[in-house]
Amino acid sequence: MSSVICQGLRSPVRRLAALRKSKTISTSIVHNETILVKNNQEFVTKVMNNDKPVIVNFHADWCEPCKILTPKLKELIDPLTNLDLAIVDVEENADLVHTFEVKAVPAVIAISNGLIVDKFIGLVDTDMIQNLIDKMCGKKKDP
Repeated sequence: MSSVICQGLRSPVRRLAALRKSKTISTSIVHNETILVKNNQEFVTKVMNNDKPVIVNFHADWCEPCKILTPKLKELIDPLTNLDLAIVDVEENADLVHTFEVKAVPAVIAISNGLIVDKFIGLVDTDMIQNLIDKMCGKKKDP
């Protein structure tokens, strides 16, 4: 009886070994970085000096449109490798709010090579967000 059990155990092990030899499966996925900005220095280091373009989302926990926009930005940007998302809480970063003249939330600013290249204020539709992402990633849209 024990030899039957041993043969039964060896069979799945052999199949797994054969699968392992047939294809190499890579599980490493490179994603972008979501930067939770805590202070001015971190903003300068991780956003302004970033090699990749960054979409900066100024938001507040009490803001209902922010609760819709922030997850949508994460969903659209997360799979990309050539674009980062920075989230700035306006309650904790008054200096950044003043510097970027944020008058309302949500406010989204697109930064590339340390320069503001685009922005929008308020809750916008997915197409407008996607157009901004495409612009930041260097994708041109056909007319």
